[in-house]
Amino acid sequence: KLLYHLEKEEQMPDGMCIDAEGKLWVACIDGGRVIRIDPETGKRIQTVRLPTPRITSCCFGGKDYSEMYVTSAYDGLDEATLAKDPHAGEIFKITGLGVKGIPQNFYAA
Repeated sequence: KLLYHLEKEEQMPDGMCIDAEGKLWVACIDGGRVIRIDPETGKRIQTVRLPTPRITSCCFGGKDYSEMYVTSAYDGLDEATLAKDPHAGEIFKITGLGVKGIPQNFYAA
């Protein structure tokens, strides 16, 4: 089932996570953003833009899961591109989203 059709500027989906409200967060590689999608309506309900285009993944963390951590890539970029994009490869912490993540499941071996 198709859940959401990415807009042209969102580029391609990469890593994803779910928040406590059951909404899907998608890292948009080459789109410079993380988007929040309502899986019931299929609509984008939030966009967080980041200072580098190659956004690779997102997850919630912190003591109460109110912080989002977002990774980015620098592999495959030439020196000229890296000079223009000094934040490539960094990890970002986003606060103030107004939503929390959920704890991960632990499994015994």
